[in-house]
Amino acid sequence: MATNYKDYYKILGVDKNASEKEIKAAYRKLARKYHPDVNPGDKSAEEKFKEVSEAYEVLSDKEKRAKYDQYGQYWEQVSAGSGAPPPGWEGFTFDFGHVREGATFHTDSGFSDFFEMLFGGMGSGTTTTRRRRPHAAPAKGRDVEAEMEITLEDAFSGARKTFNYGGKRIEVAIPKGVRSGQRIRLTQQGEEGPAGRGDLFIKIRIRPHPLFERRGDDLHLELPVDYLIAALGGEVCVPTLGGRVTMKIPPRTQGCRTFRLPGQGMPKLREEGYGHLYAKIRLQLPEHMSEKELKLLEQIRQVRES
Repeated sequence: MATNYKDYYKILGVDKNASEKEIKAAYRKLARKYHPDVNPGDKSAEEKFKEVSEAYEVLSDKEKRAKYDQYGQYWEQVSAGSGAPPPGWEGFTFDFGHVREGATFHTDSGFSDFFEMLFGGMGSGTTTTRRRRPHAAPAKGRDVEAEMEITLEDAFSGARKTFNYGGKRIEVAIPKGVRSGQRIRLTQQGEEGPAGRGDLFIKIRIRPHPLFERRGDDLHLELPVDYLIAALGGEVCVPTLGGRVTMKIPPRTQGCRTFRLPGQGMPKLREEGYGHLYAKIRLQLPEHMSEKELKLLEQIRQVRES
């Protein structure tokens, strides 16, 4: 069943000529606004968060964005599992997740890239495939490189992702602490050759998180703190990828001050221990104040001016 066409640019509130930086900034702003941690139990916000994440997944990738700009209406139809294929694909049939037996297509056509976009990314992670140069041994099957997008939570906890390649479902173990750009090698999962299969290399790309910014094994976070707690001191809850922790705020804490929470960052890949979490204070004023509160603040101002 076809679904309504989604305008990813409109969802993120950016122009079609927006730069990568503008798209990333728009995503972070909206994702932070609609994140489930910020809106517990709000189904509407949860759906909006998923929609924003879906839009960013496409527009943040240069190849996917280019194909979306060109084949947007077909992207929407085929992703829903129905609808007519693009012109020039006569005789080609879809079965969402694999090509029906006997179907043919021409690799010298621009639609071969469209095919790759549609069927290279099936499964829990988003993947795109391309051939690598063969090794010296010509009898061995070609190595294949794929790109998989995962969440920061996946990289923190480790995960198992699956996608379809070569007519079969392949499972990939995501190790804790993996970083963007690193590759996972799956032996004998590439193309078939006379002397055996080549290898499959999975290149990891981690989607930006709405709350945390990763720098190596450390995480950085902007933490909104009520102005009264910052002035008088108190305790605040700090979100981490492992759950919430309590942090003490000393009296007269200035905005933009940064606190370090040891061991609350990312796990170190193939090492023991974790990085740190750095929480940068952002003073937060209440949107509404009572008349009594305003009068008390006025008294404080008069005391300071006297």
